Amino acid sequence: MFTFLSGSLSLDLTTTLQVRHRDEPRELLVSPADVTQWLDQAGLSGGITVDADGLHRTIALRELVDRLCRGAGSDEDRVALNATAAAPPLVPQWTGSVLRFHGDLTHALSTLARDALLLLAGPQAARIRECDHSDCSRLFLDASRSGRRRWCGMSACGTKVKSADYRRRKAGKL
Repeated sequence: MFTFLSGSLSLDLTTTLQVRHRDEPRELLVSPADVTQWLDQAGLSGGITVDADGLHRTIALRELVDRLCRGAGSDEDRVALNATAAAPPLVPQWTGSVLRFHGDLTHALSTLARDALLLLAGPQAARIRECDHSDCSRLFLDASRSGRRRWCGMSACGTKVKSADYRRRKAGKL
């Protein structure tokens, strides 16, 4: 259900509201169970229970990170992100060949806020991009050598754009 290809978990969280520029964006975090599932798929949960307040807190963090990453954040947004990050993060535990994280939703949100802080306050902040595909508003971290990546992923948006361009060129030659 969820995809993790943004290059940062905090950016992946922002993509749980899809096609933001449309009149009716697609919300993926509809219920508390959706947050639990996202955390599980992100590798951050060992079964964190989320209630309605937890859903609201997660969406609030998502929107906060999205505004800051798009350059639309305020000083109050930075203060709120710092406050969320101030709580203890999830505790990693290595058992055998598996790394698991333990804690509650506050710890998970702190972990995500810390990821966003490190991203936004570091040299990679200049590499945060929005996908160029017209049906996508995903933020991603451009880790390409040239720093000119245009799409969130080739398998999804890049292939669609290139295929459409190819069809347009072929139609023009007929």
